[in-house]
Amino acid sequence: MPEPESVPVSACGGGLVVGVDSGGSGLRVALARAGAGEAEPGGRVLETVTSREPVRTGAGGIDAGHLLAQVLPAVEAMAGRATGAGGRGGAGRIVAVAVGAAGMATLGDRLRAELPAALERAWGVRRLALAADAVTAYAGALGQRPGAVVAGGTGLIALGTDLSGWRRADGWGHLLGDCGSGAWIGRAGLEAAMRAYDGRRGGSAALLARAERRFGPAAGLPAALYPRTDRPAVLASFAPDVAGCAVDGDPVAAGILERAAGHVAEAAAAVCPAGPAGAGEVALAGGLFRLGEPLLGPLRAELGALLPGARVVAAAGDPLSGAVTIAAALARGEVRLPEDPRLLQLTR
Repeated sequence: MPEPESVPVSACGGGLVVGVDSGGSGLRVALARAGAGEAEPGGRVLETVTSREPVRTGAGGIDAGHLLAQVLPAVEAMAGRATGAGGRGGAGRIVAVAVGAAGMATLGDRLRAELPAALERAWGVRRLALAADAVTAYAGALGQRPGAVVAGGTGLIALGTDLSGWRRADGWGHLLGDCGSGAWIGRAGLEAAMRAYDGRRGGSAALLARAERRFGPAAGLPAALYPRTDRPAVLASFAPDVAGCAVDGDPVAAGILERAAGHVAEAAAAVCPAGPAGAGEVALAGGLFRLGEPLLGPLRAELGALLPGARVVAAAGDPLSGAVTIAAALARGEVRLPEDPRLLQLTR
């Protein structure tokens, strides 16, 4: 059962909306007032709860029943606290829901098939948005403005729109892509460590020392890494070590981060729509960019070269706030982000 993270902070009329962010590390649910949207960024969310249990994924895709088993009681409890009596009339009625889920594009068939009827039965709500987590990351970062968002963490995906359609780059997983991501940086750093262990060119003694501190003797690294089902996350756990070595002056580590910056900039350039004055806004979202200046310095240079007209901006919010933004816009009939069969499906 999710546990509350925050308490009500404001109220206004218009009914309630629900935002859901379902990812690999768990599930978060937010309750907000439908009347609060992009014009009221500081007061729309009433309460947020978090479950550390990720929604299960099986042969049929994302398990809709497991998602509902976590979301329904959490929202019932939050709505009860918001109204003081749990009533559904007036300001206590849920009028729209937005669910953002990792894997929605390829694994979301059960959610698309089962959630509309289930939520209508539970709450009488018909307005539902089902979105890929990249879309909710976009909405959290830029709202409903045209531009591009690079969402970087263990993996990496870029999404852009001119509000007439979506453009996507990468997000293909650590075997086929996610270039410049935490997993990509960590793998490159561990390869440089093993090169140093072997005495081959391109190795880094500093990265080898850090790898052995983190994972044990280098010769045992393949056996420790290859059987792991969470291998991308394990690779990404070494990315801060690569950044640390770069800060300490290791040229191999610095070179890895420079190449990563090039990949990130290429993904942004592939999806960024051109405006009247050239490229529009580009937002960087996710934990990858907390690696700091060793990555951000070369990234600014690469973006300046590939997108000279772009304005690089800080992400305004996270994927959960993006889900709330979409739900509130849906409640008001003001969704401007483009619909797409796999990325953003709306039921009005």
